[in-house]
Amino acid sequence: MKIKTNTDMLIQNGFFIVFALAFLFFATMTEHFFEAENILNILHTMSPLAITASGLALVVISGRLDISVGSTAFLSCAIGALLMKNVGVDPILAAILVLICGALLGAVSGFVVTVLNVNSLIATLGTMIAYRGIALALTDALLVQLPEPIRVLGNAHIGPVPTDIFIMLLVLVAVHVLHAKTAFGRQLVAIGNDIAIARKVGLPVDRTGFFSFVLAGALASAGGILTTVQNGAVSPFLGSGLEFTALAVVVVGGISLLGGRGTILLSIIPGAFIFEMIRNGLTNLGANPYSYRLVGGAVIFAAMYADALKSGRLSLKRGSNP
Repeated sequence: MKIKTNTDMLIQNGFFIVFALAFLFFATMTEHFFEAENILNILHTMSPLAITASGLALVVISGRLDISVGSTAFLSCAIGALLMKNVGVDPILAAILVLICGALLGAVSGFVVTVLNVNSLIATLGTMIAYRGIALALTDALLVQLPEPIRVLGNAHIGPVPTDIFIMLLVLVAVHVLHAKTAFGRQLVAIGNDIAIARKVGLPVDRTGFFSFVLAGALASAGGILTTVQNGAVSPFLGSGLEFTALAVVVVGGISLLGGRGTILLSIIPGAFIFEMIRNGLTNLGANPYSYRLVGGAVIFAAMYADALKSGRLSLKRGSNP
């Protein structure tokens, strides 16, 4: 029977220790951090990020990467906003078209990766640049304002709780069930653990991988919709850096970059919360706005190092081979 050492326990629970310490620090050092209104504001602000990260998590669990999710959100939302502004498309229809557009953009990445056998990092780097370029051309790199009735929805509440928190929870529960309770989710895990063995036992590796990119694209566009509604417009900076923040959320929450390990709810919610909590706490402290990048980068590094230790790629023993 294998007994976990104190170091093993620290690695496994390191995120929650950091989470608790950061929460206690901000709750102690800032006046209004621990108030219910501020906690709801953190959840409200992190909703688009959490939804986007949940789709990216499916790709990561399969052992691949998709760094085009930010550009996918930008291009799909730009198309929807322009359809409403210039063509007069109904907002509900526009939202559906945005989701379809996101799924199609994800399908392009999935096709390049699974059919053309291009490395997922290289493939999605290409689509990231291409999608953002197309979106900037369509919008002339200008703000595209939403109709006034839509802008009001950015502050919609059900009781005291912002509506987008409920939307986030519904989406995350659905993705969690898809991953944990369906054959598709089990196939993703199997592919992430060993794609060669998955092929040998007859799993539909390419089809499953393709649909993980489709879902990542659709969920990125869903996150983009929430961001757009919150801001009241499609900004030229929409989704800029989102792919890396979403990837950080996935890894910080405990999903391995090597694939095959992690859950959705227990990874995405705390992962997204800690990044938004840091941003919120530093803002309440009146810290330099650029300090968020420093602290966030430190959290990402710690998470990557812990992931490497858990996967056995590194050892705490000096002089050991990776």
